[in-house]
Amino acid sequence: MYKPVFSVSRRMKAVQAPVIPQIAELIRAHPGCISLGQGVAWYCPPREVEKCIEGFCRIPAHHKYGSVEGIPPLREIIQEKLRTENGWAGEDDARVVVTAGANMGFLNAVLATTDPGDEVILPLPYYFNQEMALRMLNCIPVFVPTDDHYQLQIDRIEKAISDRTRAVVTISPNNPTGAVYSEAVLRQINELCRRRGLYHISDEAYENFVYDGAAHFSPVSIQASERHTISLFSLSKAYGFASWRIGYMVFPAHLHSAVLKAQDTNLICAPLISQYAAVAALQVGSSYCREKLAVTRRVREIVLGELEEIRDFSRFPQVQGAFYLLVRVDTPFDSMTVAERLIREHGVAVIPGTAFGLAEGCSLRVAYGALDEQIAAEGIRRFTGGLRAICRPGSAPGH
Repeated sequence: MYKPVFSVSRRMKAVQAPVIPQIAELIRAHPGCISLGQGVAWYCPPREVEKCIEGFCRIPAHHKYGSVEGIPPLREIIQEKLRTENGWAGEDDARVVVTAGANMGFLNAVLATTDPGDEVILPLPYYFNQEMALRMLNCIPVFVPTDDHYQLQIDRIEKAISDRTRAVVTISPNNPTGAVYSEAVLRQINELCRRRGLYHISDEAYENFVYDGAAHFSPVSIQASERHTISLFSLSKAYGFASWRIGYMVFPAHLHSAVLKAQDTNLICAPLISQYAAVAALQVGSSYCREKLAVTRRVREIVLGELEEIRDFSRFPQVQGAFYLLVRVDTPFDSMTVAERLIREHGVAVIPGTAFGLAEGCSLRVAYGALDEQIAAEGIRRFTGGLRAICRPGSAPGH
């Protein structure tokens, strides 16, 4: 007698489990744990957002589907922001679509530009959701290591290009490392993609988070880049909009139909209430984020200062962006083991480097954007003290 078999697809079995929910479950099991794990901003959206959506529910049209591309007022203010802040020329052969965050934009971009078996180059360490998306779509992520300061190695990227390569991904400022890529390097990557017939997918979700004189550069500003450059943006970090799920993408005109097919199938449109809220946030402007960065900068200095206490058995390059540091630890233990012990034994959570493709050694991502100064100070003390107890048992600072 035939016995039906119900199984998970081989495709999804090949996808890593999201690490953030795993760590979150461990945190819930250990009350009082301070999270240096999830990358969110410490502040809420501008107060203008509340005023904007008052009465939203009383308008019948707001309960129907909106345009796949996004409501006109939001697309207009996004395009103006792109021109004034990112140097985008706004050519007719480029398009702007509102997405449910930058992750949705990345999925749209890959669906529009690749076929199963195609390759996409991801600098290592990678952002785990991008690697996951590629595997879900039966694409092959090709990992190219960055240097000791987490900067791109262009010669190695070029050597990794094959006949199946369709795109090169850059994230600047970077998640998970905090590295910021220079204008010169991003121009070189963009030109390499143009010359080799590849798309340059530029993730710029952390564009406002730069420190110590660093500057963000948008490849969409490069002259004659409009046919091969896809840039992804998000309101999640700069405007405290993580739960509202609003981002946007800029892409070549010839991908317009493909991007809309992907978005219409997966989402139809970003939630209308979030889109109207985004209009209000963008009208306030990026000065809102810059004002909030005063706290983040102070927290960053606290974190960097405390990390100096473990220089004898760890390495963390001085990076200038986002709100992450990737700490390499000299220990025989793997990163997940150390991360679990930090939660259980020391009440502090970080993300293991294995989530970002760092299989060898022990690397841990520290996220400091969600904390105020007092909690950050306690959290990073737990982190450094816990690492010393786990990796250097019997030692103490200064020994």
